[in-house]
Amino acid sequence: MKPLKVYVAGPYAKPDPVINTRNAILAGEEIIKLGYLPFVPHLTHLWHLVEPHEPDFWYSYDLEWLECCDILLRLPGESWGADREVEFAKEHGIQVIFSTTQLELVGEY
Repeated sequence: MKPLKVYVAGPYAKPDPVINTRNAILAGEEIIKLGYLPFVPHLTHLWHLVEPHEPDFWYSYDLEWLECCDILLRLPGESWGADREVEFAKEHGIQVIFSTTQLELVGEY
């Protein structure tokens, strides 16, 4: 059986892209340890350093990947983009959770 794919949604720009990317990677590590397959859109931060694109390009890009995921994990913090991703997930029947500990309960939803 393939592991479920978990999209990590959370703040990127505020208060700091590097700190937020680190937090998203740490969440991805927790997801892996629980036996799931994370998608961390914050990693496009590195891509953007090499080949920049407008924010709307990245939002569209991320939504394409989100549509392939089974679960969205919403990290804490203010984020217009992450809020938009939560709405998209709900509209597309993708389960939304708010902590990695909820992944242990996925089978109970």
